[in-house]
Amino acid sequence: MDISDNLKTLARKSAGTGLLLIVVAAVTLEATSLIQYLSSQRMLKQEASLRAESELRATRNQIMDVVDQAEAAVHNSIWIARWCLDYPDSLAVVSRRIVEENPSVMGSTIALVPGYNPKLPLFSPYVCRTADGNLELKSLATEEYNYPAQEWFTEPLNYGFGYWSEPYIDEGGGEVLMTTYSVPVVDNDGHVAAVLTADVSLDWLTELVGSVRVYPNAFSVLISREGKIMVSPVEELNMQQNIREVGKSAKDTANFNQLADGMLSGKAGNVSLKQSRRERMFVFYAPVEKTGWSMAIAIPDSEIYGEIRRMSMLVTILMLVGLGMLILILRSAAKNQLKVSALKEKKDRMENELRIGHNIQMSMIPKIFPAFPDRKDIDMYASIVPAKEVGGDLYDFYIRDEKLFFCIGDVSGKGVPASLVMAVTRSLFRMVSAHEKSPQRIVTLMNESMSDMNENEMFVTFFCGVLDMVSGHLRYCNAGHNPPLIYTDKIQFLPAKPNLPLGIMPGMSFAEQEMDLNYDDALYLYTDGLSEAENLSHEQFGEDRMVSVLKTCKNKNAKDNLEVMHKAVSDFVGEADPSDDLTMLFIHYLNDMQPDETERHLILHNDIQQIPQLAEFIETIADEIKLDQGMAMSLNLALEEAVTNVILYAYPEGSDGLVDIEAVMSKDKLKFIISDSGQAFDPTAAPEADVTLGVEDRPIGGLGIYLVRNIMDTVSYARADGKNVLTLTKKL
Repeated sequence: MDISDNLKTLARKSAGTGLLLIVVAAVTLEATSLIQYLSSQRMLKQEASLRAESELRATRNQIMDVVDQAEAAVHNSIWIARWCLDYPDSLAVVSRRIVEENPSVMGSTIALVPGYNPKLPLFSPYVCRTADGNLELKSLATEEYNYPAQEWFTEPLNYGFGYWSEPYIDEGGGEVLMTTYSVPVVDNDGHVAAVLTADVSLDWLTELVGSVRVYPNAFSVLISREGKIMVSPVEELNMQQNIREVGKSAKDTANFNQLADGMLSGKAGNVSLKQSRRERMFVFYAPVEKTGWSMAIAIPDSEIYGEIRRMSMLVTILMLVGLGMLILILRSAAKNQLKVSALKEKKDRMENELRIGHNIQMSMIPKIFPAFPDRKDIDMYASIVPAKEVGGDLYDFYIRDEKLFFCIGDVSGKGVPASLVMAVTRSLFRMVSAHEKSPQRIVTLMNESMSDMNENEMFVTFFCGVLDMVSGHLRYCNAGHNPPLIYTDKIQFLPAKPNLPLGIMPGMSFAEQEMDLNYDDALYLYTDGLSEAENLSHEQFGEDRMVSVLKTCKNKNAKDNLEVMHKAVSDFVGEADPSDDLTMLFIHYLNDMQPDETERHLILHNDIQQIPQLAEFIETIADEIKLDQGMAMSLNLALEEAVTNVILYAYPEGSDGLVDIEAVMSKDKLKFIISDSGQAFDPTAAPEADVTLGVEDRPIGGLGIYLVRNIMDTVSYARADGKNVLTLTKKL
């Protein structure tokens, strides 16, 4: 499959993904809209219910004010009526008093129980208010009216307490739609003597109930105890039909019957009535206490949900528009998918290359600790934390000829360019220091080389040191770097002349300085990524805080000190991004055996006749350190081979030269340093001799260095300061 096929496959997958995204988006939007719609419906119905209940309660309270006034007027007059029973002609005064003092009462009577007063078989004086506001006295004791048969008279006698009658038009009395509150009157002997009444007109009730407007198209209904419709928006039904009769013609008979049952039973609640296929009506009802009436408020669902339905339609339209825009966006995104994939591939490749670069960069510096596990005279630890994937900080160290060569540096700039300069700087340090012992010479030669190839004008702050592991003598040269801290019985900055950084210009001179380290002294080297580390408030860590942190360390253990410093910097910086690479190097000098070391020198001319002096030199050393005879003979054999090789091959034939043999003796090892000023020659570079071959098959040469390597523990060669330096070490 070629690239075009891959692109087509990718495009098809993108289209499928886009279609799936559209479907998911549509379903999600529709589900969200439906949830919002149902939630809004529930809240709107709750609001309608609260408003209806509030209106029902307010209307009932107004009705009850009239009812309570009528009841109070009757009950407050019972004692007067009881007193007047013996004076029938004064009973009309009681009724007149009730009507005069209570505007809500339109008429009142005291109707004697038939037979109570033999002289008056039927007696019911009735006082009512006329249309012009005057009071008129009538008698209800007529054959046409027959008051003993009226509900207002019979029911209180049956129940023995106050009773509100069904609404009626009293044709023989008040001649209007009214309801009557009546109570039995008992004489002083405990006999029921009469019924005292108060007639209340219901004309005001029609206006009151009809004025209830929870919503513009809502309406109210009031029914009596028996279900007769008292007030409704349909005048033909008022006082003409019963709610049960109306329910027979309703479209939703079952729910209408439930409504009728609830209202006639004196309960409060609500019912949903189906009006048509799409229309419903919510009816909220509650009883009117004492009267047996029940009031209902009917609200069409279009009144409750009309606005939200319009909003839902608008939201649906907007959703469709949004989906259309999403389709257009996805079409555009599909066209750009290949470009995005290509960019992502480039980004991944770049990140992978940066990761490889980071690994290569880290592999160039020593990072295995302890660095010299066989040595007890030095404790070192170092760390480097790049601010980006790759950085411009470096450190390096190694031991040659019992001298610790170390450095730390910081390249100007960041990222890949700085990392390349860092790699060059570290390589130059290794190459130059392999042949030079002077930090000043190392720094000078590095500067010359870096200045010649510095087309991008990048420079490096650099600190280089050479520590004699035997004597503790430190020589160092600073090239514009932060001065290290010297950690003795106190912590202070190492006196360091600043000089210029490396790579600025050739021909610069650099000053070398020196001092002696004692047992347990330490050097703390760092880059400005430590002192200039910033927190979110742009405050710098600073050198004072750095010194304070070191003072908190319990000992001079290299690893512990760096870990404490790392934690302090991390706590200080917090969530802030690193502003620069952070590199630290801690050197703890622990050699306490210097007084036990002794040195011996022997200088020979390049004359084979002087070789016997070497045997005497070895014998003297063997006696001094009490070597056994076998060891002394082996050492003499190895030294003789090495020195003879120098005498024969180092200098041109006929010329005079010197061979310097230095012996360094200590408790655990014996080291011979053989140096000459002859032509460069590395005997350790010769191939290993194959001693398994016969004499006739074996090539000439190679046996001497083979012998030396087998006798001595370590053999190393270096060309330094124009000299060949061969170091032979034997552990004792």
